[in-house]
Amino acid sequence: MSFKNVEIKKHANVYHEGRVTSRTVMTEQGEMKTLGVMLPGTYRFNTQAPERVDLTQGQCRVKLAHQTGWVDFHAGQSFDVPGNSSFEIEVTSLLDYVCHFG
Repeated sequence: MSFKNVEIKKHANVYHEGRVTSRTVMTEQGEMKTLGVMLPGTYRFNTQAPERVDLTQGQCRVKLAHQTGWVDFHAGQSFDVPGNSSFEIEVTSLLDYVCHFG
């Protein structure tokens, strides 16, 4: 996956005491994406807009809000999170990802 003619925000998005970091990328078409890394651990995130998370490296399991079970994901797979929601993610090995918003 590659992105051409993008603007990259210099300020890093840092979460969970630096164990999750990302950079915001704006495409020529006005789409917002983040490119990030998560270290092993369990995290909770709230969403505003719908998100699709593409995993490019690593493994994790995800539990969306209002779900009782966890679902396993690995590099090459994606998961979707509704807007105005939340999810928990347990990262089992260094996770590299691209998050698409909207």
